[in-house]
Amino acid sequence: MNATHAPQQPTPEGEPVRQEDRLDYTPTAGSVRLARRRAVRLVGEWGWPGLAGTTGLLVSELATNALLHGCLRDRLFRVRLQLTATTLRTEVSDPRGERLPRLRLPEDDECFGRGLLIVAELADRWGVEPRTVGKTVWAECDLGPRPTNVV
Repeated sequence: MNATHAPQQPTPEGEPVRQEDRLDYTPTAGSVRLARRRAVRLVGEWGWPGLAGTTGLLVSELATNALLHGCLRDRLFRVRLQLTATTLRTEVSDPRGERLPRLRLPEDDECFGRGLLIVAELADRWGVEPRTVGKTVWAECDLGPRPTNVV
């Protein structure tokens, strides 16, 4: 059974970026773990420890999808995090623009196919943007009030 999902529009551009990180990774399973750990650490350091776990899971799901469906041999994938005053955006870019992700409902006995369901549940918005070479799959989480125990 397939579900359709029209990815939502990203947060309007022009909002100043307060923090940003981007790093390219080799297309290996170990890179997914490294990207997830880096994202968790950075989001905590940026003052949003409550979003660190969510961001780590978003990075893990999007990077795994890139690894399984979007990477080519000897071509890197990129993970980018952007923090504005209202949004934390997670992006994963890969070189295969012709292989677009789609939200689907896997059968109960299927081992795979739930990554975008997790992304759609955790993020306030998600979508896909074409690149000159490849694509970027993004997810955005709206920020609530800043944690009071963070300076």
